Amino acid sequence: MINIQENILLSQFTSFRIGGPARFYVEVSSVDELKEALLYAKEKNIKFFILGGGTNLLMSDNGFQGIVIRMKINTICTNGNIMEVGCGVPLIKAINVSATEELSGMESLAGIPGTVGGAIRGNAGAFGSEICACVEKVSALDSETMEVVSFDAKECDFSYRTSVFKQKEKFIVLSATFALTAGNDKEIQQKVSDTINKRVSTGLHGVRSAGSFFMNPFVESKDILDNFEKDNGSPSRNGKVPAGWIIDQAELRGKKIGGAAVSQAHANYIVNDSGDASAEDVIILESYIKQQVRDKFGVQLESEVNHVGF
Repeated sequence: MINIQENILLSQFTSFRIGGPARFYVEVSSVDELKEALLYAKEKNIKFFILGGGTNLLMSDNGFQGIVIRMKINTICTNGNIMEVGCGVPLIKAINVSATEELSGMESLAGIPGTVGGAIRGNAGAFGSEICACVEKVSALDSETMEVVSFDAKECDFSYRTSVFKQKEKFIVLSATFALTAGNDKEIQQKVSDTINKRVSTGLHGVRSAGSFFMNPFVESKDILDNFEKDNGSPSRNGKVPAGWIIDQAELRGKKIGGAAVSQAHANYIVNDSGDASAEDVIILESYIKQQVRDKFGVQLESEVNHVGF
């Protein structure tokens, strides 16, 4: 039996520490409980939202007028070089377990916040690596038919920061199966530590933010691409430049609106600088950044962060 609560403040569950109340809120730890919550939404004729680690998310100041379902399916099972992980498992826990089991392949993802389910949905990545590289299959619930469906890696339709689960929201990730390779636990842990230290060195560890806010844009201008190569000593990847770099070129680092600010440490992070920023502050700052980059460089930025309740 699930425990449905009312008027639960959502800011406590988001890395931004922003968000109003959920009309209804429930935590589920099994497929049956998830189905029960979805049936409740159907009976009440209300929308549902699936919440994982609360990262990569901007929640409205008005909260969510349906039911927020927080995924707590926290199972991990290994068999040889195969590891199946429940959607609610923090990504860093999955990586640490793989290291303990002497399984290599996930180290470059260390330090990315959030859960495995969210990482699969958004094809999370960092430092040129993406989670799709080690995915063998994904189990999901079709919220319309209530059937559990299995997707192989190709069927997941992974591409830059997206997947079939983001494109078709009726599919709710339940678990992911990773095909890893045998390795030495100490060497794996060292790679994990090195990756985390690299992330910490950016000065963004533990800040109130949703992570990288904008996706890296595709740029047609040869002048911009040449300037990027001159600044970085290397060419762009497939015509894309880092969003943080082009925001820097627009001289927006440190720009503040209300309690929200472009991070001084990394221009592709919008941070809840004061601790009392509103979602409206973030939205206005986001729009301002887009307008400035578009007007100055003819480049249209797209948000990587999910906007919920607006």
